[in-house]
Amino acid sequence: MKLAHRCLLGAAALWVLGTAARAQAPAQTQAGEDKPDATLTLKIGNPKLKDQTMAVAAGAVLSGSTGRAVGFDRMIAEMRASRFVHVGETHDSLPMHDIQFRVLEALHAQDRHLAVGMEMLPVSVQETLNKWSAGILTKEEFIREVRWYVNWNFNFGYYEKIFDFAKEHRLPVYALNIPREIISKIRTRGWDALSDEEKALIPAAPDVSHQDHRTLIRTIFESADLPPQMKGPGLDQVFEGLYRSQSAWDEVMGANAVRGAASEGRRVVVCTGSGHLIYNLGLNRRAFERSGLPFKTVIAVAVPPGKSSVTVSRSFGDYVIGIVAEDGPAFPSIGLGFKNVENLTNLVVDPKPTGGEAAKAGFEKGDVVLSVDGKSYDDTNEIRTYLARFRAGDKVAFKVLRDGQVKEVALEFGKNEPKD
Repeated sequence: MKLAHRCLLGAAALWVLGTAARAQAPAQTQAGEDKPDATLTLKIGNPKLKDQTMAVAAGAVLSGSTGRAVGFDRMIAEMRASRFVHVGETHDSLPMHDIQFRVLEALHAQDRHLAVGMEMLPVSVQETLNKWSAGILTKEEFIREVRWYVNWNFNFGYYEKIFDFAKEHRLPVYALNIPREIISKIRTRGWDALSDEEKALIPAAPDVSHQDHRTLIRTIFESADLPPQMKGPGLDQVFEGLYRSQSAWDEVMGANAVRGAASEGRRVVVCTGSGHLIYNLGLNRRAFERSGLPFKTVIAVAVPPGKSSVTVSRSFGDYVIGIVAEDGPAFPSIGLGFKNVENLTNLVVDPKPTGGEAAKAGFEKGDVVLSVDGKSYDDTNEIRTYLARFRAGDKVAFKVLRDGQVKEVALEFGKNEPKD
């Protein structure tokens, strides 16, 4: 199963937790046969439910507690006592973001005293989120000030309806994350390598002993198509580093969700990758252990073409919603990374693109970007904001400096690639 949860933890976590942890449709073998997703039917989580499964069809809403269809309205009614409602996503799945929006909208009709918690942004931008909720910023100003395309890899369009709803109804939006370099340091060097200032952003050294959670993350790790550099004798060491970072990530987001709920006594709708929620073992478990406040978890699973349903463990989520598998993402994946180099104004391509539209365009690591459609850029957020506006059929003209020569590179937005 190819990972779709493109986490920002560096190469190892980016590859492994990147996409599989969020209940994507089963992967395809080279012969086109369905390859079962082992993460859907693990015997972990709720002891009363973990040995039982349920068949989730597209369009159905099933209750994990009963294994039966309940319908969307009843699901919302059953959430009345929940202080946290965690709704998972595959980051580049627009139907899953639509489910998040529908849940938020329905809960707001039930109880207007809501807040929204977002994995996508670090706590360092909370002041900008406050200004957005207060109606002070335009969308363009918000994307620029929050540095959306530096802090997150996915098109703002996936989240636009949620942010617009929060602004319209003046709902607080809480950043749940911390700067990626801190999580990366935990992965590569451990908790003790953090400075006192960095440790202050994480409530405590994350517990890495929870066996069910370890089983889940190890299953995701081992089911991934790992790159050669991650295989061999150091594989266990790579996993332990990744597991430390995942645990820290869940811990800090759970704590920030609790902090958000406590600040104004609001119910919080948490929007995050499903890998942080499935089997109620991630940030939802950590938030409950910290607060004791009741919660519900909603996870969507994609039903592949030609299949009537997907088999899922009843402990997978409190509610599981089936959606039709998409042909491809709603917004093109650019696949271009940039960095600033000392004493150089222009941005530099890094690393060499291996995915998205840029992989087909002929970029090389180290290309100095002289101009994009005739304009020069010195800020990653600005260039990625510009590129985010393009759709299938569009073309962008780059001029780059490579090995002392100016070269023209055409970034062409073709038909979106199918999801693996």
